[in-house]
Amino acid sequence: MLNREHILEKILDEVNEGVHVVDERGTSILYNRKMEEIEAMNKHDVLHKNIAEVFHFPSDQDSTLLQALNKGVSSHNVRQTYFNAKGKEITTINHTFPIIQDGKIHGAIEIANDVTKVERLIRENILEKGVIKYTFDSIIGESSAIKEVIHNAKRAARTSSSVLIVGETGTGKELFAQSIHYASMRQAAPFLSQNCAALPDTLIEGLLFGTMKGAFTGAIERPGLFEQSEGGTLFLDEMNSLSIALQAKLLHALQERVIRRIGDTRDRKIDVRILAAINEDPIEAIAKHHMRKDLFYRLGVVTLFVPPLRERKEDIILLVDHFIKKYNRLFQMEIQGVSREVHQFFMDYDWPGNVRELQHMIEGAMNLIVDEPFIQYNHLPIHHLRKKVKITEASDPSASMMWSPSQTLSKELKTQVEEFERFYVEKTLKEFGGNISQAAKQLGISRQSLQYRLRKFRE
Repeated sequence: MLNREHILEKILDEVNEGVHVVDERGTSILYNRKMEEIEAMNKHDVLHKNIAEVFHFPSDQDSTLLQALNKGVSSHNVRQTYFNAKGKEITTINHTFPIIQDGKIHGAIEIANDVTKVERLIRENILEKGVIKYTFDSIIGESSAIKEVIHNAKRAARTSSSVLIVGETGTGKELFAQSIHYASMRQAAPFLSQNCAALPDTLIEGLLFGTMKGAFTGAIERPGLFEQSEGGTLFLDEMNSLSIALQAKLLHALQERVIRRIGDTRDRKIDVRILAAINEDPIEAIAKHHMRKDLFYRLGVVTLFVPPLRERKEDIILLVDHFIKKYNRLFQMEIQGVSREVHQFFMDYDWPGNVRELQHMIEGAMNLIVDEPFIQYNHLPIHHLRKKVKITEASDPSASMMWSPSQTLSKELKTQVEEFERFYVEKTLKEFGGNISQAAKQLGISRQSLQYRLRKFRE
């Protein structure tokens, strides 16, 4: 004969709403699986305990369950934020009502929907769209190389002098620029950013200095970025991509503190701090005529050299953790970290794309994960693995059994996948000293399947 209580428990565990029932003393007597997920609690830590002992509510509000129990009041679609026994913040939308029999309250029932992740994403979206996007607290790293740059940048934030930020693509130059602005006396004024390589000179000049109606066909009267950032900061990224002629006009604006719109006959005074960035060594930029020497001296009152990621590899794990947490929030995932093999790959890789490449690699990998708690080697985006990368093993510098993805894009995908499979299998086998069983377990395949692959590779 079927047990009714067992049937009820099974049904409640399958519904997509959290269900929590307390008796007349406030002791939990029913707590389904969905409620465990919502409140990140184990039912054994909740059942047969008073709700006030397990959960904590802000001083200005009481538990909706206890309100129903103590006052006999039903409530619908009530938003409630509280904390579980571990201190984790929970936000739910609740339907709560008392259990009344013979005119007496015998308990209360709550049906809850989880909005914790939604609330968190809304708050983060508001912050993202706010005025301040990056500050010095946004810069991830504990290496001496990055700490020195942060220290010098904070000093530069105290003045209104021009700053030249030098660094390879993807090192975070704009992050430093915004951090300097928001730590300066100009933080309440505008911060505007323009990538000088994004537009041709004919357009960038009007964008920077403004235009007057009739200056050229279709021209309208419009202030440029210098005027729009009045009192604040203008960040010119990839400034070395500007033509030498336009650099001369920029130098004049910096020295005289005036600009003239295209088609205008009068100068306009400006009060703007200029932060500029280049992605090559300034000495080489001058030698190759990518940058005027006098402009370099005018901009480089303070020069910050942001180190590439390969020169601060001790920061990689901090950055990986930061990006995993970021995409856990955005994708509503719970990835815990990277595998030992991925960690070793990250430490061996030269990172030509720097921090930006690392971020994109983490994002790409997390798009490929289904249920695994860790990013594995096979989750790394294939286009990263195709690059000409010299992979070395710190534990065995003489290792030759490494896959160097130097194949061109002309190769068929099947061929590239087979070559990568061979590299991955043989590398795993070597890690376990040739032990077929252990290597197969690590690869997630049977011993026979691994032996088949090895025979195929040796044919």
